[in-house]
Amino acid sequence: MNIALIGYGKMGKAIEEIALQRGHTIVLTIDFDNQHDFTRENLQKADVAIEFTGPHSAVENITRCLQYGVPLVCGSTGWLEKWEAVKKLCEEENGSLLYASNFSVGVNLFFELNQYLAKLMSSHPGYNVSMEEIHHTQKKDAPSGTAITLAEQVLQHITGKSKWVNDATSNPAELSIISKRIDPAPGTHSIKYSSEIDDIEIIHTAHSRKGFATGAVLAAEFLNGKKGIFSMKQVLGL
Repeated sequence: MNIALIGYGKMGKAIEEIALQRGHTIVLTIDFDNQHDFTRENLQKADVAIEFTGPHSAVENITRCLQYGVPLVCGSTGWLEKWEAVKKLCEEENGSLLYASNFSVGVNLFFELNQYLAKLMSSHPGYNVSMEEIHHTQKKDAPSGTAITLAEQVLQHITGKSKWVNDATSNPAELSIISKRIDPAPGTHSIKYSSEIDDIEIIHTAHSRKGFATGAVLAAEFLNGKKGIFSMKQVLGL
């Protein structure tokens, strides 16, 4: 499979390494210093593109890929306020888009565990739920996209919480997400349910970018030849 990498920082290079190990070919890499190469002709040499940039450029990159007719795996976070517009464009262009806030297989299993625990805890109002996420100092958004996904899952089931806030809070209707930026942490997410009697906590800690990169390549393999909008749930059969 021919792959284009949009965003060629640490994550892009990790994806390249895994893709090559799995027998794929990188036909295009786009970064800050070669935006002039981001053309329809160059991009259409790829069977699928993988985009990891940031909230400042993600929507423009997604738009170009969809308009150029190239299936896209997107891992950029911090842009979901424009999700409906992107979804509409994908449908209009009969395009292919797979978005995930986190491509790690372990994290996506953690999402399932988080949702199940929230369902169990929904009938135990004596526990207060809070969250913490830790990333490296180059992380561009806070809270992380993964933390937002986890928080929204909790809010679906814990009826006493109406919204999340990215700070400590004494308001019982708010779900606190504490964001810490510490090098060289690649990513830790924890959800804690606390009561006067005990605590229940689940934690996912990434040891390297390899898990994210492997998941992104698995997603590209899944998306190749398909039309529509997908997530890691379909990739992993969850």
